[in-house]
Amino acid sequence: MQRWWASIVASWSPSRRCRLRLAGTHWMARGKGCCRTFDKLRPQSAISRKPENRVSVMSRSNLETHLAQSYIQAPNKIATVGGIAFAYRESGVRSGVPVVLLNYWGAVLDDFDPRIVDGLASQHHVIAIDYRGAGLSGGASPVTIDAMARDTVELIRALGYKQVDLVGFSMGGFVAQDVASKVPGLVRRLILAGTGPAGGTGIDRIGALPWPLILKGLLRLRDPKASMFFTSTLNGQHAARDYLMRVKERKVARDKGPTPRLLFRQLKAIKAWGKQPPQDLARLRIPVLIATGDSDIMVASELSRDMARRIPLAQLVVYPDAGHGGVFQYHADFVSKALEFLK
Repeated sequence: MQRWWASIVASWSPSRRCRLRLAGTHWMARGKGCCRTFDKLRPQSAISRKPENRVSVMSRSNLETHLAQSYIQAPNKIATVGGIAFAYRESGVRSGVPVVLLNYWGAVLDDFDPRIVDGLASQHHVIAIDYRGAGLSGGASPVTIDAMARDTVELIRALGYKQVDLVGFSMGGFVAQDVASKVPGLVRRLILAGTGPAGGTGIDRIGALPWPLILKGLLRLRDPKASMFFTSTLNGQHAARDYLMRVKERKVARDKGPTPRLLFRQLKAIKAWGKQPPQDLARLRIPVLIATGDSDIMVASELSRDMARRIPLAQLVVYPDAGHGGVFQYHADFVSKALEFLK
């Protein structure tokens, strides 16, 4: 059951036919919104799989100082690290410590909330990335958070940065914690949203989500993220509609959607994170901003409180009547707090 559901959740596309394949049977649905099927991922012949000791960055000029001012207009760029292509987008002004964004399970560049990216880019150089094997990035998706963190470190270094600020949402928060813990000095400030610590209660069971909410979304031909990321209240569902519209504002040069293989490999990494021994978060001696909704059904809100207690320089923000996507629901307030924190 998880196999077909995971494909649906990450590939929801409005104004298209919906084609589901359950137990060998194809189901077709029509309406204002439904999911799209996945095509088999074709090999990227242009990407060398042989490790290299050089970095190639395409679509980037050494004379470029002003980047895209709107995330939905930011060009797709490729950095080749060790023979693997990593896709990313930049916005804001190229100055100061860059802010690197790490996204959730199954997400690609188009899933970053443009209001949050643009808000941060108003004062910072923002870099949003695709994980290995996700979207336009090459290679196979790692099955551990450790490997994702190592990829992130190598990409940051390949782009020429000795220090960054990290913003991690959900699974991206796992990766961000791992980077900050394992490479002291690389991360100046850390923002964690809708996430939890290694070994956090329930993280290893994240694939077993509340099925009634998922089925409810499918039966209503709505993106299941409306139920997974937001509360069922009027405020929550209004915020869900707004967020789902925002991530579709980009009309050209969109990223590739997730594949079933990506979803299941990343899910393995998430489960392993939930089962591994807790990290010593007291060793994180950098400022950390933690944000969560008070009703998160994906990563329990209590895990954010737990991290805030264990990290010496942590600040905690809890958004009312908000779920996993609390920072999307309260994006204006989150951006304001994040900008103040990053000063």
